[in-house]
Amino acid sequence: MNHASLKPLLSAVFLTVGAAAVVACGSDAVPSGSVAKVGDEEITQDEFDKWLKVGLMGQAQGAPVVTPEPPEFTKCVAAKKKTPLPKGQKPPSDAALKKQCEQEYDTLKRETMLFLIQAEWVEQEAAEQGVEVSDASVKKSFEDQKKQAFPNDKAYQQFLETSGMTEADILFRVKLNELQQKLTQKITEEASKVTDADIQEYYEKNKSRFAQPERRDLRVVLTKTEAKAEQARNALNDGQPWKQVVKEYSIDEASKAQGGLLPAVAKGQQDKALDDAVFDAKKGELEGPVKTQFGWYVFEVDKVTPASQQSLEQSKDTIRNLLRSERQQKTLDEWIKNFREDYREKTKCADDFRIEECSNAPKKSDTGPASGGNPGGQGQPTPQPEPEQ
Repeated sequence: MNHASLKPLLSAVFLTVGAAAVVACGSDAVPSGSVAKVGDEEITQDEFDKWLKVGLMGQAQGAPVVTPEPPEFTKCVAAKKKTPLPKGQKPPSDAALKKQCEQEYDTLKRETMLFLIQAEWVEQEAAEQGVEVSDASVKKSFEDQKKQAFPNDKAYQQFLETSGMTEADILFRVKLNELQQKLTQKITEEASKVTDADIQEYYEKNKSRFAQPERRDLRVVLTKTEAKAEQARNALNDGQPWKQVVKEYSIDEASKAQGGLLPAVAKGQQDKALDDAVFDAKKGELEGPVKTQFGWYVFEVDKVTPASQQSLEQSKDTIRNLLRSERQQKTLDEWIKNFREDYREKTKCADDFRIEECSNAPKKSDTGPASGGNPGGQGQPTPQPEPEQ
């Protein structure tokens, strides 16, 4: 089973080419043996090494794992040299391969740090907000997702073996997702309240959004010349069925396939000459030929559906859901902005592990230790609004 099928279970596990663990350089803010510190909580070198290995093994998917071993990346370069090339393609130089290995290494290192930092952010914020999830809830969610992702236990055990993760690691990921969902619900709970007065005010200001214009069902024949249009009109006047006349004369394949039917036409949708003629015509009377940029039309109005206005009562549910969604998103966007700023300020990283989420992150002009990465990319997702039920 490939990792693509595991997204519901492991939506944030990074599956990029990996690298060997490196030794953290201590700093004034981050104790030796740790790669970062969020408030008073440390992210240890051991945690980093473990999740870095998960990324490396996940990419290998059961194949031999090649450790890049910076800064020379000797093994990584050797492995890439063995990769078959398309016929006629010149093998890349050792320098080019080394650069590729370095970029892959930096990417995984950045993603590992991103996951660990944001996981710590979520756990600390949940504790601050009094948000908890029970072990039983996490276990149930895990079992439900496991059933969807794996056909049997053998496939699951094989995944554990090839991914480098333990069941405890997966349960940790599931717990993070559950904490995020509960945080989102709490943050947006107040914004979900919409009163009848709110609904009425929105309806009065946006009545046109709940109106339907007059619509007309037409039978049409489109021809290249006026003479052909006259022939089609004469045939219809002589009692020939629309289907037969359309088949013989019309060049409009779309309406031709429907026996000439052009349904639910609203004003302004057609060529202006045809549009004016259609909405001046009476139901059941043959009209045309009308010259347009596409050719000559002969038509008949088959049905008229009058314009209508949806009432406030009919619109209530739609407006309530719209206002609730808009308010939830606005509240969440504001909260996320503050959340990122607050926790970034609390986050210090060891010199070799600085990414954008660290308060001591390298300047954007610096290549930094994660030159192959893309700050703000994949990691533990930030809380998002729950879909409407």
